[in-house]
Amino acid sequence: MGYENAVRARSGHKRSAIRRVLFFCALLTIPALLLDAILVLQHVISAAVALLVAVGLLLYSGFVSASLIEAIVRSLQTLSNVVSSLREGDYSFRARGAGSEDALGELAAEVNALADLLQKQRVRSLEATALLARILEVMQSPIFAFDRQDMLQLVNNAGARLLGLPQARCFGRRASELGLGDLLAAPDASLHSFGVTTNRWLLRKAAFRQDGVPHTLLLLSDVSLPLLDEEQAAWKRLVRVLGHEISNSLAPIKSIAGSLLARMDQMSGDQVALNDFRRGLGVMESRADTLHRFVQSYRVLAQLPPPQLKLVPVKPLLERVILLEQRVAVLLAPDSDASPDVNMLADPDQLEQMFINLLANAADASLANGVSSVRIDWKLDDSSLLVTIEDRGLGIANSENLFVPFYTTKPTGSGVGLVLAQQIARAHGGEIRLVNREEDTGARAIVRLPVI
Repeated sequence: MGYENAVRARSGHKRSAIRRVLFFCALLTIPALLLDAILVLQHVISAAVALLVAVGLLLYSGFVSASLIEAIVRSLQTLSNVVSSLREGDYSFRARGAGSEDALGELAAEVNALADLLQKQRVRSLEATALLARILEVMQSPIFAFDRQDMLQLVNNAGARLLGLPQARCFGRRASELGLGDLLAAPDASLHSFGVTTNRWLLRKAAFRQDGVPHTLLLLSDVSLPLLDEEQAAWKRLVRVLGHEISNSLAPIKSIAGSLLARMDQMSGDQVALNDFRRGLGVMESRADTLHRFVQSYRVLAQLPPPQLKLVPVKPLLERVILLEQRVAVLLAPDSDASPDVNMLADPDQLEQMFINLLANAADASLANGVSSVRIDWKLDDSSLLVTIEDRGLGIANSENLFVPFYTTKPTGSGVGLVLAQQIARAHGGEIRLVNREEDTGARAIVRLPVI
């Protein structure tokens, strides 16, 4: 509506300008026409001559008016059309006469320069917008933008994957509908968990304006791995200190208990009391030895060396691991699409120890539930190897402490096996996840490792 009014107003200004040119040209001819009439009235010239002169003056006035309209008014109309095109976002039009050395020429040159500048700025803006869209597309961190009504206005591919929805179905929804209401109200630089995943997300918030309307930008950074690395480093430092101090204390206890126990055979007296002493010293020596081995197992965890990488065939490695587990029947079911000569760049000793620990845990879980079978599946997924170890146990009761050192649900467990397996997987650029089976009782250990 406003555009139509502007067009009508501009058309009215054009007609007024043309009328003014015609009016001034008519004023120029009026003295000549009056003089022509006076000469006729005084019989200086005849009426026919006077009429011919009047017609000539009118034709001359019309020619001058047309020339002025063409030279000035039409040029201004062209400039007006160019400016109108610029206002509507069309930068392809240019004004004529920009090379003439007059006021209209200078005005046309300035308008053309403005059009060139706006066209360059538009190209840069389109390129910057395309670059921003590409950056958002390839970013692994979820990004969300909400308006002041908490309606989602922007989301990248990572954000859509986190929400579990197609990107087109995310827009126009409220933060509460998407499960992001708490994040939108949370303070900046806070840690959060989202959905059913165990990942920890660092929230960064920023405010911006679009078309004058305030918006809120949310950026989520997955800090699970850095936090786990810091936690593992802290455990390693603690284990090294405790292991050193406990070993230094256990060694003399075991030595003194052994020496006293050897001297008991040479002592005489009440046999009942002597037997009590022997029994007590034996318990002290045995427990000191047990605690020493227990501490040494944790020192191995804290001093895991870097992997010595070499080409390792996958199938023979898994077959060797299966042969070491004789308590249960282990079924190896490779993917039918997987090539039997798949190789990995890994440390074979560490990798074998990792699978031995996982398979032993699966066997223990199945046997605890009265089942003597375990299943191992393996397949290729893009450039990764997925090995799944399924047991028939009772499932996972506390998944948060699975990879915490010292934590174990077994009466004779040390809490080292899973932690060591996860360390080996991470050292090879992979990861281990433990989840409960949905279709049946038991748990599933999923190992993802890079292959070549």
